[in-house]
Amino acid sequence: MLRIKNISYRYKNSETLALNNVDAEFTEGNLHAIVGPSGSGKTTLLSIMAGLDRPTEGTVEIHGNDLAKMDLDQYRREGIAMIFQAFQLFPLLTATENVCIPMQLTGEDKEKSLKKAATLLEAVGIDSSKHSRYPANLSGGEQQRVAIARALSSGARVILADEPTGNLDSANSDAVIGILKDLAHNQNYCVIIVTHNPEIADISDVIYKMSDGVLTKR
Repeated sequence: MLRIKNISYRYKNSETLALNNVDAEFTEGNLHAIVGPSGSGKTTLLSIMAGLDRPTEGTVEIHGNDLAKMDLDQYRREGIAMIFQAFQLFPLLTATENVCIPMQLTGEDKEKSLKKAATLLEAVGIDSSKHSRYPANLSGGEQQRVAIARALSSGARVILADEPTGNLDSANSDAVIGILKDLAHNQNYCVIIVTHNPEIADISDVIYKMSDGVLTKR
């Protein structure tokens, strides 16, 4: 579903490669983990897969299509969905309104969006009594569940998650891991997680290790 071929990346005014000839394949129905120390290149790789940065060399392919030849705005709206460590919810929007944003960007009918948002929030364990709450009135675990529901609302089948359990306690971390695992194994999503969490690596189907810009499969 998502393939990176011979990806290298060099920051401006730097001789050091942040990514060095990286090659990997990520497929639907699998939970993938990319592990490695801070500064190893994990987040840079995620940004390239998300179309936020362009590689210095190499190609990114989604469903066999070269990302460099695609409409990147459309790709970021519909091709992939991102989940962040810091949740990145809009503070002045309710849980439901946050989940509706990707659907609004694609022009989906408002009534349909509201119904779909409610269904997605319920699916990730946010009951209806909390749908109209603002992020500040939700726990960290609940905010991350809302963020997952928002990612799903785009319709994208590839989920990129950057340390999705980094700000959560163990109970909420386990719950979020369970949701992501279910999305891969039971709903056939392609889930790619950049993480320091060994529990995520332990349950992942495919594990990549990043070290000094070099990616190896474990």
